[in-house]
Amino acid sequence: MALTPQQTQDLDRLIVQRRNALIGEIREDARKVRAERFGEVAGEVPDAGDESVAALIAELDQADWSRDLDELRGLEAAHERIEGGGYGVCVECDRDIGFDRLRASPAAIRCIECQTRHEKTFAGPGSPSL
Repeated sequence: MALTPQQTQDLDRLIVQRRNALIGEIREDARKVRAERFGEVAGEVPDAGDESVAALIAELDQADWSRDLDELRGLEAAHERIEGGGYGVCVECDRDIGFDRLRASPAAIRCIECQTRHEKTFAGPGSPSL
């Protein structure tokens, strides 16, 4: 069932709110990185164990930042699809994506069935799946 104009408006508002929150998080993270140099955060690295922990912390920060940027890109694309009239339609089967799915994941580009098939097809060994 296609989205109603009210549902589309509600989802667009949700997208804008989440987008603004992400931008705030990304700005805050960038501010922290500029304020605290890695060496100051990690301190002096006296042994290999401490060095590996410091490297892990840096990698986790990078992963968080990357995840936030990916989500932001997805939300921007979803907003563009709303503006263009293609929001809520699966990119693979052209069926409608359910309102509940879009409310849970506003940047979704696939219906549940196609997303499940996509994850099974492209999941590599050792990749987490939902």
